[in-house]
Amino acid sequence: MIGRAAIGYPWIFNEIKHFFATGEHLPPPTIEQRVDVIRRHLHKSVEWKGLVPGINEMRRHYNNYLKGLPNIKEYRLKLVTYKTAEEIDAVLDEIIQVYSGFQFERRQVEMDNLSYNCG
Repeated sequence: MIGRAAIGYPWIFNEIKHFFATGEHLPPPTIEQRVDVIRRHLHKSVEWKGLVPGINEMRRHYNNYLKGLPNIKEYRLKLVTYKTAEEIDAVLDEIIQVYSGFQFERRQVEMDNLSYNCG
């Protein structure tokens, strides 16, 4: 189920493409890459839906984007309670500072022989 795997992890498409082309796994995205995608998602959501609906809609996505970070609960709580993009951006800046250099573990997905199982 690639569609579900892409929720909060849009890098999966590039990882699969790279694996099929090279047989090698890409490293997981860094915290900076994750936060960059969160910011773009947040600002596009606000641009498209408006401030309140855009920010409220984003609340369900933070957990998936930040999955794997230890002790993230405090920051996630701020992300889901703040009401302006500026406040959320400040929390995202803090997350980058605190977790800079953190190594995410690769989600274990068996891609060997995957093409043979795809119908």
